[in-house]
Amino acid sequence: MQSDFENTRRWRDELRASGQTLVFTNGHFDLLHVGHLDYLEKARALGDALCVGLNGDASTRRLKGEGRPLVPAVERARLLLALRPVSAVVIFDDDEAHGLIQSLEPDIYVKGGDYAHKPLPERPTVEAYGGRVVLIDYLPDHSTSGLIRRIQALP
Repeated sequence: MQSDFENTRRWRDELRASGQTLVFTNGHFDLLHVGHLDYLEKARALGDALCVGLNGDASTRRLKGEGRPLVPAVERARLLLALRPVSAVVIFDDDEAHGLIQSLEPDIYVKGGDYAHKPLPERPTVEAYGGRVVLIDYLPDHSTSGLIRRIQALP
């Protein structure tokens, strides 16, 4: 399900009413690769449904730089929805996911293990309503930036 805040909130309410656990993560997911799939599989295994907050084109450009995203948000959302672990995708244009998290109040908020050694801006928002933060290690040597560097190095 790709939707807006309101539809996603209704879906979240249905999950809660049926006692299901919502896992939420967010990111750019530009140039989808097996590292993304591994991360999403691990996130989904933590609950009954996985919602992905997808940074829109404007926020991806602000955060990743000119020339990004390589793939438009609507296409990235479609690709994510085709993956078995993903239950829903909502595109947002903020630089951080506070608004989505406050609206959905997911039971579990997942981010990559790289946040073990740096501040996670959304942590206080999650902990304020009693949610849990889980950090998942990335699959080694599988990053979008690394993939872009390899493509650029091709003759």
